[in-house]
Amino acid sequence: MLRSCSANLSKTRLSLLRDKDKDILMNLGLRRFRLKIIATAACAMLCFSCEKETKPSSRPPSAPSASIKIDQQSSKISLITSAAQFDILPSGLIQAFLLKNNQRLTLDDPANVEPGTIVIAGKTLNFNLDLSQSKVSEASGKLGGGKHIEIPGRAPSGPNLTEVLHIDAYDDFPNLLLTSTEYRNGGSSNVKIDQIVEQQHLFNAKLADAQAAPYDMWSYQGSSYDWGKDDVVKLSQRFSQPNLMGQMIKGGYGGGIPVVAFWTASVGEAIGHVETLPLSLSIPVRVEGDGRVSADVTIPGLNILRPGETYSTPRTFISIYSGDYYQPLRLWSSVLQKEGWEIPKPSSEAYNVSWCGWGYEFNVTPAQMLGTVPKLKEMGIKWATLDDRWFDTYGDWHPRSDTFPGDAIQKMVADFHKQGELVQLWWLPLGVEDGAGKWESHKYVVSDIVKQHPEWLILGKDGKHARITRSLAALCPAVPEVQAYYKRLTEKFIRDWDFDGSKLDNIYSVPACYNPAHHHKSPQDSVNAMADVYKTIFETTRALKPQSVTQSCPCGTPPSLAWLPYMDQAVTADPVGAVQVRRRIKMYKALLGPEAAVYGDHVELSAMTRVGHDWSEHGDDFASTIGTGGVVGTKFVWPDPGPKFKAVNLTEQKEQHWQKWIGIYNEKMLSKGTFLPLYTYGYDFPEAYAIEKDGKMYYAFFASDQSPWKGEVTLRGLKPGTYRVMDYGSGKDLGPVRAAAGIDPKLNPEFSDHLLLEVTPQP
Repeated sequence: MLRSCSANLSKTRLSLLRDKDKDILMNLGLRRFRLKIIATAACAMLCFSCEKETKPSSRPPSAPSASIKIDQQSSKISLITSAAQFDILPSGLIQAFLLKNNQRLTLDDPANVEPGTIVIAGKTLNFNLDLSQSKVSEASGKLGGGKHIEIPGRAPSGPNLTEVLHIDAYDDFPNLLLTSTEYRNGGSSNVKIDQIVEQQHLFNAKLADAQAAPYDMWSYQGSSYDWGKDDVVKLSQRFSQPNLMGQMIKGGYGGGIPVVAFWTASVGEAIGHVETLPLSLSIPVRVEGDGRVSADVTIPGLNILRPGETYSTPRTFISIYSGDYYQPLRLWSSVLQKEGWEIPKPSSEAYNVSWCGWGYEFNVTPAQMLGTVPKLKEMGIKWATLDDRWFDTYGDWHPRSDTFPGDAIQKMVADFHKQGELVQLWWLPLGVEDGAGKWESHKYVVSDIVKQHPEWLILGKDGKHARITRSLAALCPAVPEVQAYYKRLTEKFIRDWDFDGSKLDNIYSVPACYNPAHHHKSPQDSVNAMADVYKTIFETTRALKPQSVTQSCPCGTPPSLAWLPYMDQAVTADPVGAVQVRRRIKMYKALLGPEAAVYGDHVELSAMTRVGHDWSEHGDDFASTIGTGGVVGTKFVWPDPGPKFKAVNLTEQKEQHWQKWIGIYNEKMLSKGTFLPLYTYGYDFPEAYAIEKDGKMYYAFFASDQSPWKGEVTLRGLKPGTYRVMDYGSGKDLGPVRAAAGIDPKLNPEFSDHLLLEVTPQP
């Protein structure tokens, strides 16, 4: 596990990082140790911070905390913030309580838990904390004023290994507690570390609702685990998921958001890590035999700790809140932004409707692309995307001679521009063909870039070409020449070919790199440096065209924190139906901000039916994108190209439907509004969303797939006053409502699928 938490890291450690990260890591938490050893396992990189003398922090402490109280007892130490209480037990377990309405709400159930904090040579050691020897000081760093506690501990048996638990609480983040543990080998022989377990918890819904089963809660799982899998789930009695983070995993997925969250109607809790690098670890979740839900942060190792050396873990967190997954994801993103994670403001063009040529699939031609222009202009669609397989080989990115001969691409782009349309180009960075394998009907050859620079490839531990998504070989993003190559490619696409942005697709993570020609400090370098390539693409594009749009798509999964800050437009990433569209828009609004541009993907994906190993796409649910603040898109084909494309052909009937909803989107442009987390997913019925824009409130309610909704809906977030309610989906005036202090107005509608409301204040 990469030790990125130390405040005084050695020059060796800092040489692994991007310049931006160096300053971040210098202020992340533990301030007394210098890195000396870096060791790597197959699934993770562990960095050891070792020093025999204490060095002072280079950053002055923040202002003293005025609001955090500490209650030290023999049985526990409690940190009490303005919103929560965190109890640290002698076993090392942490129990969190939400302080709300004179109640102490929790899901944490420490009963009968045997914490396994570290595994040494196959044996689990349980440490006991000496609470009487705890040291309290003011917290320092970029998160503001707070309290820092150090608590020593020792295992009753095993090697001479001691621990110090470091705990930080901050005034500006009262629902959050950060922890990191350092282990010191005080013996005379080496200690082999197999793994470390941080933030071990057993969650029990019965603590919030006596009538509930222990696992009766909803959960967000942030790992890039498998295509199409729900990341928001109602837990079942047999639920289990490994949630590997950081590196690429089997199937080419990987990366992920290192957060797992759980919530009930009254209280929720989340755990994860808050480092700005894509650390390779796991946050496994499993429903145990007694129904309680176990979750922890597991750091794999296979490392040697020599006598006198110290190992320090990254900063992990526990947060407690009221609401659903939006709250912990917004909190996590806010912490990373304080530490230097920069979220760019989307370009204004990122909110415009997009049409994608993928309706014509792999063999699209310029004539087919340009043939849709009359309908694009008629419907108010501003963007066109040239999608997959316009190119000859992955890695070289030359136009196909059979479909885009000569300068056909440049001429096509120029023609779109003459018609007032913007054009985006699909491509997949880092993937290259090396002659092995194929994708769909395309058999791989050896790309020119591989012939010219075989030394740029990522190699596995076996010395063979490591593989990413689509079974492609990959260029190592940590190699400076590779980064320069992607800058040149971006300049070719945006400056020379005159595209207005990129659709970066099928992007997840990359494998650890063992290529000796790269002289890596650690195989993890490739994983960490993936962000540099995406930053290069994004910044080069923006410099050439300030109103460009860079879209990044982790098909079928959550994104990666590595490249999340380097795009204008997120995408719901091949959602399997409208429910995933809505959930993922809410996820991205939490991660990127309530005004983030989130492409709802092709509306055709809003309804899907499994056909063998594939899906039939037949959706027309624009409301799920519009009502949640997403950006509308489609992939229709027109004029009718024949029976092969029947499913996506823009018939007269479909055209009327498309015209109506794209018109509504362009009129309201709710994607530019402020998303408000006023409703709790899974517990507020019907499913509901709220957006504020231009002094008005917009609500979207969705009935379940099984039956229409008939009953009450509540309009939350309105200031006292009188309002006019309009169903903007149907154009029907629903009359006035009145909001009073502490009293939300209610309606009693009956609807199928959705109800979209515009609520306007009246004089």
